[in-house]
Amino acid sequence: MQADVNADAQRLHSLNTIGTISYVLHVIVAVGALIPGGQWGPLLLLVALVMDMYKRPQAVGTWHESHFSWRLRSVLWVGFAYLVTLPLWLLFIWPGWLAWLIISVWFLIRIVRGFINLNAGEPMKRAADA
Repeated sequence: MQADVNADAQRLHSLNTIGTISYVLHVIVAVGALIPGGQWGPLLLLVALVMDMYKRPQAVGTWHESHFSWRLRSVLWVGFAYLVTLPLWLLFIWPGWLAWLIISVWFLIRIVRGFINLNAGEPMKRAADA
């Protein structure tokens, strides 16, 4: 009986730790999204990407796992979108600015959706699950 209580307490502590890491990573990604062209934006996104990949195995089997996957997909897609639209900056300032604005708004919407579900203690739903 005592072993079960200890195991439950340890599992709860582990979930709280994963939850804290998830919050921190959401904040890092949000700040990185706000300054995509700045010097620190891409670096913050890379830090969040590496931390998500490193910590994701600890969240396997919990509702937090979907948040790690959500952030990884978000950062990878936005990174791809920024790279694809980078030539617009080199050729014309206005289209590049507009493209990155649209990408950043989409990215921030995904981050806010993640924060809302994280605060509610709910996993992220994929389009196929909805």
